[in-house]
Amino acid sequence: MKISISLAQLDIYFGDPDKNFAQIEPAVKMAAEQHADIVIFPEMWNTGYDLTRFGEIADPEGKRTKALLSNLAKKYQLTVHGGSVAVARDGAFYNTTYIFGPDGKQLATYEKVHLFGLMREDKYLAAGHEEDHFQIKGVDATSVICYDIRFPEWLRTLSLDNSRIIFVPAEWPTSRIPQWRRLLAARAIENQSFVVAVNRVGNDPDNPFGGHSGVYNPMGDELLSLDDQPQLKTITIDTDETDDARGFMPVFADRRPELYR
Repeated sequence: MKISISLAQLDIYFGDPDKNFAQIEPAVKMAAEQHADIVIFPEMWNTGYDLTRFGEIADPEGKRTKALLSNLAKKYQLTVHGGSVAVARDGAFYNTTYIFGPDGKQLATYEKVHLFGLMREDKYLAAGHEEDHFQIKGVDATSVICYDIRFPEWLRTLSLDNSRIIFVPAEWPTSRIPQWRRLLAARAIENQSFVVAVNRVGNDPDNPFGGHSGVYNPMGDELLSLDDQPQLKTITIDTDETDDARGFMPVFADRRPELYR
């Protein structure tokens, strides 16, 4: 199945949801003009890592985010992968992904499972515990968020449900971009899946962010790589390549899970 994917690589206004929300519709509109089937955004695009102000600026129950993404998906007739946003729920804050189909209906929710201590997520956020699975044009897909890609056992767990595409929104600092690219290629190779990753650009008070959003095929080849500037680019992939890779090298069939821990 051929699927056209737009990567919306944004700069994020630190702690300013109104300015950040204003960036979303123009990007979705551009993706639609480029005939994308899905557009994906970076991690925590509504607030950035303004963690100490989450009580003021996190989206209560994700209501504002869900309303916007649902309306835009239906208006422009494409799937919107909402990257992730800061959400206030049940007395805690979560780093949350929402995905909406072209009919405006919610397809999936994912809350970041592995919290990144170097950016103090573990002090301000609650961790998620659930997988997410959804379909694009009948093709199975899943999501993780940023630091999650350092945990191959988690991505393998998600991939066991027949996923062909792994989506990765991120806020990955410039200094570790070489690791970012290697990890994405490795996750694609070992799961014999496409990996679609969107990183932010720009700066917050503590870090510069390096962009280099990219798409990797099941052999780990980098099919698309953006630079370190705000931009949107669209690529068409053929998910039949996952079947070719898995047929040639049956990694999933040769697993020995009884030995793993």
